[in-house]
Amino acid sequence: MSNFINDNFLLDNNFAIKLYHEYAINLPIIDYHSHLSPKDICNNRKFKNISEAWLEDDHYKWRAMRTMGVDEKYITGKSSNKEKFKKWSSIIPDLIRNPLYHWTHLELLRYFGFNKFLDLNTADYVYDLTSEKLSYDSFSTRGLLKMMNVKSICTTDDPLDDLSYHKEIKASNFEINVGCTFRPDNLINILSKDFMKYINDFGLVSNFKIKNLTDLKNAIINRINFFHESGCRISDHGLNFIPFEDIKEKEIEIIFKKRINGNMISLEESLKYQTLILIFLSELYYKNGWVQQFHLGAMRNNNSRMKDKIGKDAGFDSIGSYPMDVNLSKFLDKLDSNGKLAKTILYNSNPSDNAFFASIIGNFNDGSHKGKIQWGSGWWFLDQLEGMTNHLNTLSNIGIISTFIGMITDSRSFLSFPRHEYFRRLLCNMFGKDIEKGLIPNDMNLIGEIISKICFYNAKEYFEK
Repeated sequence: MSNFINDNFLLDNNFAIKLYHEYAINLPIIDYHSHLSPKDICNNRKFKNISEAWLEDDHYKWRAMRTMGVDEKYITGKSSNKEKFKKWSSIIPDLIRNPLYHWTHLELLRYFGFNKFLDLNTADYVYDLTSEKLSYDSFSTRGLLKMMNVKSICTTDDPLDDLSYHKEIKASNFEINVGCTFRPDNLINILSKDFMKYINDFGLVSNFKIKNLTDLKNAIINRINFFHESGCRISDHGLNFIPFEDIKEKEIEIIFKKRINGNMISLEESLKYQTLILIFLSELYYKNGWVQQFHLGAMRNNNSRMKDKIGKDAGFDSIGSYPMDVNLSKFLDKLDSNGKLAKTILYNSNPSDNAFFASIIGNFNDGSHKGKIQWGSGWWFLDQLEGMTNHLNTLSNIGIISTFIGMITDSRSFLSFPRHEYFRRLLCNMFGKDIEKGLIPNDMNLIGEIISKICFYNAKEYFEK
């Protein structure tokens, strides 16, 4: 593997090598969007084997295995952990040029010191090696985070969550900050078949019997206050697109009552409700000094047969093509006009939207904070070599890359943090090639400082102030 993942992996010239090894490699990680389990961090879980750590919830890997003809019993079924790992290992050689090929070998090297290729021939050895190391205390969930120099992470949390695990983590004086993130998608998805049950549960946890829109708003305020008191300073939304309709409070009241009474509503009515709730939530985020995130454009759970069999978010998602421009602009303008636009991070899943996202963030920066409105890093289908490279190039050309707050894992795996290394190498390589071409100055102090900001210091400043 000496010609594959070595010290200068992805670094094409001496400028890139110097930038990475002198300005990026040792910086801590701030991972402000992940799907890690706070329960596992709280309990300092120790994985029994690599399958538990790698395959338990990773729909990226599940999707690849299905594509390669692996039976579902080896993916989400009841096969043994070793059988599942051997099936995963057997397809690795065929994943060349897929980001999973790079991530797999980078993670095996960084966590376990395995510097050969994973395939069916090495699967037994790797399974035994990793199982042994995972039994060590230093390879617990907390140990794995410390191993990668993680300074701060955020989990993704439903408003119903009591945040007890976060409170226990904080009380344990764990040196890594584990923050919560308010993710109210279930409040917004009014067309969901589970919406009425969710509103009932939301009322119970908020100590409100929700019979009308005012009750709902008061319950939302209650939960946001609870999250804020528990240390939350970030929200997140996973939406197809931002709705923005002309709304009247009385009309939304009728729509909401109709739905909680079990009656169906039209798509137009649902968009009006969503518009009102999103504006209400965003104004509360601003009031509390939070950062708001919007992950937009994914088309989720396309395979209804498999959703019924396995459940949602199991690897049957794709890039969607939704209207992003006019509604998002009107939404941000409404908040800005009212003086209630919080720091905002926008993510797109469709690369055809790149230029729009890079340009719209400049419309609502008001001088109150450097890079107040951010175009978030390449996400989901775009957090790979080409996706991140295109993102960085487009942001450089249309926006100001020196204000960018860097990479996230967006992952459920505690072994995913080498993705930050992957991003940092790509970033340094991009700048290094520009120096070589004479497009930017050969000034290591200047360029190195920008690299350091993008990798760590911009995010640190963005979330602290």
